[in-house]
Amino acid sequence: MAEDNARVSVEIRDHVAHVTLTRADKMNAVDKDMLAAVIAAAHEVAASDARAVVLSGAGKSFCAGLDVMSFAAMGQMKDSAWIMDRTEGEANDFQAVAMLWRALEIPVIAALHGATFGAGLQIALGADIRIAAPEAKLAVMEMKWGLIPDMGGMALLPQLVRSDVLRLLTYTATPVEATQAERWGLVTEIAEDPLARAQALATEIAGKGPNAIRAGKRLVAYAESGASSAEVLLRESEEQAALIGKPEQMEVVMANMQKRAPVFK
Repeated sequence: MAEDNARVSVEIRDHVAHVTLTRADKMNAVDKDMLAAVIAAAHEVAASDARAVVLSGAGKSFCAGLDVMSFAAMGQMKDSAWIMDRTEGEANDFQAVAMLWRALEIPVIAALHGATFGAGLQIALGADIRIAAPEAKLAVMEMKWGLIPDMGGMALLPQLVRSDVLRLLTYTATPVEATQAERWGLVTEIAEDPLARAQALATEIAGKGPNAIRAGKRLVAYAESGASSAEVLLRESEEQAALIGKPEQMEVVMANMQKRAPVFK
């Protein structure tokens, strides 16, 4: 288990990385230490043997948003120079807490409960799948503070919701119930126990062919990138050619025929 300033924990069990925001006393509000811890956790998972990730928050909420007072106390609300620094590839540190999860080669499942506001929502948007508790509330909260979503939200939200919904969420900062969030596409599904559901789903994914899962995630991302139909069809064939008939795929076939779990070396 890795820990950074008691903000995030990482535990890898049976090829599933369990990443938990652990600032429960502050509803996992994102301060400077939380930023660093989330980024470190994503890099740790990327270097591990994990095949899936469960991203969750301890305490009453997944993440209530940015710790505005913390950043104000450091003077970062007045000095905007740091916003333009590209510290993690194409992103700054604030954007990286969402985009690094999307960039992982393996699926990420976020379990949402309580408040999932602002920074918290954008971290969750980096996941491939979002499972929400019935009482969860989600909000693009930045306009409440006279700001715009700038932690990856505008790179990710347009893939999930209609333009009018995106504008409504951005302009009003109004929290929405989980059922509405599911109808709009912010939430994949609703579960009474979202963490248990996310863990079960991650376990199921971790039992699939690791190379095939990675190829599937790459292919979805490529298909969503704006590539032409011809380019997507070619990429399908390239990814399939790298899988079909190889030892991993043959083990999956044999395991299905023998009605057992596959064993990947």
